[in-house]
Amino acid sequence: MMAIVGVLSAGDHGAKVTRAFAVVVEEEEDYCLKGVRHLSDAGITKLPAPYVLPPSDRPSSSSSAAILPSSGAANNNILKLPVVDLAHLRGAGGPWARAAALKTLDAACREHGFFHVTNHGVSVEDMLDVSRRFFFDLPFSERSKLMSADVRAPVRYGTSFNQARDAVLCWRDFLKLDCRPSSSSSWPAAPADLRAVAGAYAAECRRVAAELVAAAMEALGIAGSELLTEKEEGSQMLTVNCYPECPEPEKTLGMPPHSDYGLLTLVLQDDVAGLQVMRRGGEWLTVDPLPGSFVVNVGDHFEIYSNGRYKSVLHRVRVNSARPRISVASFHSVAADRAVGPAPELLAVGEPPRYMDTDFATFLAYIASAEGKHKTFLESRRLDV
Repeated sequence: MMAIVGVLSAGDHGAKVTRAFAVVVEEEEDYCLKGVRHLSDAGITKLPAPYVLPPSDRPSSSSSAAILPSSGAANNNILKLPVVDLAHLRGAGGPWARAAALKTLDAACREHGFFHVTNHGVSVEDMLDVSRRFFFDLPFSERSKLMSADVRAPVRYGTSFNQARDAVLCWRDFLKLDCRPSSSSSWPAAPADLRAVAGAYAAECRRVAAELVAAAMEALGIAGSELLTEKEEGSQMLTVNCYPECPEPEKTLGMPPHSDYGLLTLVLQDDVAGLQVMRRGGEWLTVDPLPGSFVVNVGDHFEIYSNGRYKSVLHRVRVNSARPRISVASFHSVAADRAVGPAPELLAVGEPPRYMDTDFATFLAYIASAEGKHKTFLESRRLDV
C-alpha cells in the first residue's frame, strides 16, 4: 500500500477552507494506472515513485531549458526542421518550385527523418479544441470507461507508453482511435462533436499522407510501386496525447525514446514544445513548434521499404511544470496483414536487402511483450550485410 501526498492551500485561513488534495491508501498499480490527469487533478506536488526514471535515463538539464521556446524561455538546443510546402508539391509555383519541394522532402527523409509540412489545407483548430475538451472537460469517470491495457483495442484510453509493461511509467495519457470505418461507431460519444471532428480530421490526414508517400516514392525513383495502392487500403490510427503539468519534469518523460511503426506519422502540436529528436552523437534537440504545420516523421516501414535510405529516427517527449501540452498523431501504413520488405525496385540492381520483411502482427506481438523503447523492434528486423 502506498500514498501520494501533495497538499495545496486554497484561500485565506479565515475566509476559505484549506483543501488538502491527497490520494491515500491506494494500491500503487491502481492509482498510477488511472493516469496522470487523475494525479494532476489530485494536486500532487511530488512525482510518484513509479514515474521516476533512473538517473541515467532522465532528460539532461541542458535539454530541459528548451521545453517552452514559444514562451520566451531559453532556446538552447532548439531544432529547426526542414519545411516542405505541400502547395508546391501540388504544383503551385510551377515545375521549379515543385522540384525544389521534392528535393527538400527527399533530403529531409534521408538526413533528418523529420520535417514540417505547411500549406496542407487541413483544418487543425477544431481537432485541437475537441482534444482539449476530452481531457480537461470530461470527468475521469467518463474517460475511464474507455480504459484498457490491451494494445490491440480499436478504441483505447490509457496512460504511459505501454502501461502493462513499462518498468517506469510515462507522464502521458492518451486516446487511441482506430480509423477503419467499422471502428468509428465505437469512438467516444463525448464530447458530442468528437466523432464528427475526428472523422473529418482523419480523412484529411489520410489524403495528406497519401500525397507525401507518393512524392517520396517519386523521389526514390519507384513512383509506380504497388505500395501506393496498398497504402490507400491500409491502416490509420489517431492518437490524442495529453501531457499535464508535471511537478518534477526533470525526473520523467512524457514518452520514452522510440521510433514509429508504419510509413509516415503526421503530428499536430499546440504551441507548447516538448517533442525531441535524437541527432547523431546522441544529442536531444527540441522541435520548435511551427503554428498550423504538421511535424511529419519517417516510420520503421519506410526505412525498411527504402532499404535504409530513409531514416526512422528516435524521438521522445519532454514535459514541463508550467503548461499542459496536447498533440494528435496520425499513424499511416499498409494493411495489418501486409508484409513490408525492401522495395523490389531497389534490389533489382543487385543491392542486398538490409531488413527482414515485417507485418503489423509481428509488431503488435513485440510491443505486447517488451517495453518498446530504444528502437529495438526495428533493430530486430535488420540483416547483417
